[in-house]
Amino acid sequence: MQLVLYTPEIPQNTGSVARLCAATNTPLHLVEPLGFKLTDRYLKRAGLDYWPHVKLSVWPHWEACLEGVRPGRLVFTSSGNRGIQGQDYHRFAFGPDDAIVLGPESKGLPDALLEGREHLVRIPIWGCVRSLNLANAASVLLYEALRATGGLPE
Repeated sequence: MQLVLYTPEIPQNTGSVARLCAATNTPLHLVEPLGFKLTDRYLKRAGLDYWPHVKLSVWPHWEACLEGVRPGRLVFTSSGNRGIQGQDYHRFAFGPDDAIVLGPESKGLPDALLEGREHLVRIPIWGCVRSLNLANAASVLLYEALRATGGLPE
């Protein structure tokens, strides 16, 4: 299992996702451009002292990420608020070699990455909220994927 953050914008969210990845021994991939520098104090603070335990890769663009990650499958995420709606994550059959791809906080993944994708998931949301916080969404999806594939400790 791997997590990919496509052009993340908020350092605190990325730092929280990095801590999640350290806690679950999950590789984290960041696709540039980033909305912050890797030396950002808010990024470092959110990740606390776990950064040495994060399997972090930073890619200059999407194509380089695809070449470097080489997942079994790419599982894209969408809130569905632009009409491109995936399968509810709890009904999706995750695989152990999946890479879960999440988009930037302000706009999500671009339509060009989402259109026609076979492996597209969403987290159901009720009410007036358009999407969840990136770190929260990453946590929900990663732990469900690990649970579904037997990746959690017994």
